Amino acid sequence: MNLPNSITMTRIVMIPLFLWILSPHFPWQGSNGEQEIAASILFVLASITDGLDGYLARKRGQITTMGILLDTIADKIMVTAAFVALVAYNPEVVKVWIVVVIIGREFLISGLRSIAASEGFTVSASELGKLKTVVQIVAVVSAILAHRWDHWQIGLIAIPVKWYAIAAIYFAALVAAISAVDYFIAFWRKIDHASKDRRKAAVLTRGKSVRIS
Repeated sequence: MNLPNSITMTRIVMIPLFLWILSPHFPWQGSNGEQEIAASILFVLASITDGLDGYLARKRGQITTMGILLDTIADKIMVTAAFVALVAYNPEVVKVWIVVVIIGREFLISGLRSIAASEGFTVSASELGKLKTVVQIVAVVSAILAHRWDHWQIGLIAIPVKWYAIAAIYFAALVAAISAVDYFIAFWRKIDHASKDRRKAAVLTRGKSVRIS
């Protein structure tokens, strides 16, 4: 197994560890926020590996079918696990319908990518898709921290952690919905173009058959 794939596997291993930290069975649940800080750090590290494995695969020329499959699986499981866990961990901030929107977007894009692959084309990630990833990281981390702190008092400045978390979660749902629409439009244009190309090819083939006969 090459280095990029090993990093991807590390991210997959981090997911059950992340869920364990957020569970009631985590042994360090002190008043100083040890549980929230540990979960936040682990999720940020897992998110960093998400970009690192792809970068190394491209730089080292180690892009493989297995790597692409593992990376996709790791991404979907990480997002799904984090938001489902947060529904139970911090229900005041993370609402069920928001999680349905975010996870539904992931399933929709996965389905469209499968169809695109079967039709012989790909739809590259847009800037909205990259923004979606960053917003989701911020939303998950802020929702975790808001479980312990309503606000941080730094000198005379009060940082409303809970309100930032709520804003980030709603913004994540909005970006997920918009990026899904954007991806669907790009997919529809390509599949429509592919259908037209097939029809032209069929007409040319029939024309050649007529001349030959």
